[in-house]
Amino acid sequence: MNQKSVVIGMSGGVDSSAAAYLLKKEGYNVIGVTMKTWHEHTDTPEDEQGVCDALKVAKTLGIEHHVVDFSDIFKAKVVEPFADEYYKGRTPNPCLLCNRYVKWEALLDFADQIGADYVATGHYASVVRLENGRYSLKKAPGGKDQTYALYALLQEQLSRTLMPAAKYTKDEIREIAAKAGLKVADKPDSQDICFIPDGDYKAFLERYTGKKPQPGHFVDQDGRVLGCHSGTCCYTIGQRKGLNLSMGRPVFVTEIRAEQNEVVIGDAKDVFGSSLIASNLNWMAIEKPQAAIRTWAKIRYAAKPAACTVTVRKDEVYGDIAEVVFDEPQRAITPGQAVVFYGAQGCEDIVVGGGVIIKKT
Repeated sequence: MNQKSVVIGMSGGVDSSAAAYLLKKEGYNVIGVTMKTWHEHTDTPEDEQGVCDALKVAKTLGIEHHVVDFSDIFKAKVVEPFADEYYKGRTPNPCLLCNRYVKWEALLDFADQIGADYVATGHYASVVRLENGRYSLKKAPGGKDQTYALYALLQEQLSRTLMPAAKYTKDEIREIAAKAGLKVADKPDSQDICFIPDGDYKAFLERYTGKKPQPGHFVDQDGRVLGCHSGTCCYTIGQRKGLNLSMGRPVFVTEIRAEQNEVVIGDAKDVFGSSLIASNLNWMAIEKPQAAIRTWAKIRYAAKPAACTVTVRKDEVYGDIAEVVFDEPQRAITPGQAVVFYGAQGCEDIVVGGGVIIKKT
């Protein structure tokens, strides 16, 4: 019987609940932790339901359970950068930062405080140790893959991570939860950003920062004014709907110039790009490459991996940056989103590393 202890983040959803059950079944001393992250919504029915569901699951499984306040680090590492990026004309993915700094870093700190060996989550990804001794992530075989949102995890974090749900499909996880008597087996998945449950980004940014989005101009590639927009933070690259422009043809957002308070409009072909620059690099399966490498890259969660060449160089402002040149043009390369590289040891399912897109080039 394995007597090692593992702290598992429990949201009250089916994935983390089933993962806790699987870990206990494997013989671990499982300790559930429900993380309080955002005080603005801690008293809403959804948040209280999450805590309640996690507590019920812990009681059903007979495991220890804690509710821990991580709101300070969540605000500093997730919400503040999220708001800042939007006002700089980018489209950030807050889950990337939450995974790195809250669901792993803060959770590992808590695990150390109570003397636990590992942390665990209900993510669909597998931790693998490669021939070179480094840890990486491998896509889950069941079709649901969450490696994209986890590219920023560090070697030490990966070495102490367990993700038992990766072996199963979503349907199998629900079946496991049902057979274990967990009442959350049929609970729907959460779709929205946790601190913007109504999906109204504009209202959240105005409420949180106290800054009202400033109207400005839609312009074409040459700077000609086409109309008025309601604030650069209200748009993202590739957007077609909600522009309220009568152009006589479909048009799209191709660039956001926050400093000029301009949103650039173009045709469908203008949304495509063949290269990008990324910063905030994290190398997972390999050390920082000293020469150009061939790999596959995803530029958003739902994108298909695309063949590319990656070259790392120094930049005076950003430090290490990656120049990524695709074999085929990619649609809607979006500053603020992650680009994640795959193809370690010749396997398209293993993460090489990744970074945050600065710009299309």
